[in-house]
Amino acid sequence: MSGGPQSIQGLFGEALRETSDLAQKEFALFRTEMNHNIRIMFTGLAMVVVAAIFAIAAIILFTKSLVDWLATVVGSEALAALIVGGVMAALAIGLGLYGRHAMSSFSITPERTVRSIKRDAEVLSERSAE
Repeated sequence: MSGGPQSIQGLFGEALRETSDLAQKEFALFRTEMNHNIRIMFTGLAMVVVAAIFAIAAIILFTKSLVDWLATVVGSEALAALIVGGVMAALAIGLGLYGRHAMSSFSITPERTVRSIKRDAEVLSERSAE
């Protein structure tokens, strides 16, 4: 019967080693996935900032041109500026609300890591049940 405890100790030791290896691999997967998600987020953010700079310059030029043109139609530069300003404010509010909605659906959660951990937990529980 001395072979029984050694085999149980051996199995227990092997299970500990496998669990440790598994935890290290899961952590590495988590780190890799988080780095990838953060890199994508910062790249996207940088592109949005650059696009915003160009968009602001274009909007300033288009707005000035639109006010000048509308002033000739309505006969008043102040009224033209109010009309264009009101339309621009409505557009800004609409775009801001849409952007807030789009950003609320963004998730930085490492979904593959979570699925992998759940799968590993199921395998370990199946092994321990045997």
